[in-house]
Amino acid sequence: MARTVSPKAELEVEYTVAAVARRLGVAPATLRTWDRRYGLGPTSHNAGEHRKYSETDLLKLTVMRRLIVAGMTPADAAVKALAYNGKISVAKVCAPIEQRADIVKKLLAAANGFDQEAVQKELRIQLSKNGVARTWEDLLVPVLVEVGAQWASTGNGIEVEHLLTEIIMIALNEHAAEQKNKNKCRPVVLACVGDEIHSLAIKALAAALAESGIPTTFLGARTPQQALNEVVRKSAPPAIFLWAQLKKNAQIEFVTQIPATRPAPRIILGGPGWSGKSCGSAVLSEGLEHAHEEIMRAVGA
Repeated sequence: MARTVSPKAELEVEYTVAAVARRLGVAPATLRTWDRRYGLGPTSHNAGEHRKYSETDLLKLTVMRRLIVAGMTPADAAVKALAYNGKISVAKVCAPIEQRADIVKKLLAAANGFDQEAVQKELRIQLSKNGVARTWEDLLVPVLVEVGAQWASTGNGIEVEHLLTEIIMIALNEHAAEQKNKNKCRPVVLACVGDEIHSLAIKALAAALAESGIPTTFLGARTPQQALNEVVRKSAPPAIFLWAQLKKNAQIEFVTQIPATRPAPRIILGGPGWSGKSCGSAVLSEGLEHAHEEIMRAVGA
């Protein structure tokens, strides 16, 4: 008896391990590790054929990848990825990465070979050609995820991660310095709260805002409440972005104790540390592009 296939099923796209690895910018071995350890594997299977990833599988893996590069442990990221029920266009989140997979490999090879000049040169090209947001999402996130996965699976490569982070910081600073503050709004405040030392994400956001002509007050890592409050009182920023990579640093007091100013600033939170917390009127951003959009709305751009 012939199997009846619904129109929806006929349109469902399936992906091989190699195709998913290429789209996400990670090694096939990394995907197999995530499948074996965390159950984030392909769910589609036809008798006599290799298992293939569905679009839903691919989206969950995208969530996994982004959470890890944001600082979450693979185990915790897997729990959230498995529970993810959102709807995102596969083409939107994966196609650009697939198209630029060769560049991801090139950056990985240069980083692993400690070829600082090659990494810097490629980053300058990509930032100039595609801007901060696309370079971050399509290239830097996959590279950082892969470097982190190598370290997690082998215990080696922490020096590569440190070198790569420093190179990215320098490239973002240089790119931001080349931009001009076209918008006359008051500077937006960017800070890592509590004892948070991971500031690469807000450095990328600062560079993206510079591209849009938005000035920023960059407070960086380990910003104490008192320092944050004083800057807000003195500058009355239109928006405040608070980054917490670890849950222990995502204290709601950093939101509730911000002094009142007029007009009231839009408060945007970023980083996996804030996940699951009640943050009142603050906006929990889903990534660099979302945070950038919220800040642009706040400044009226």
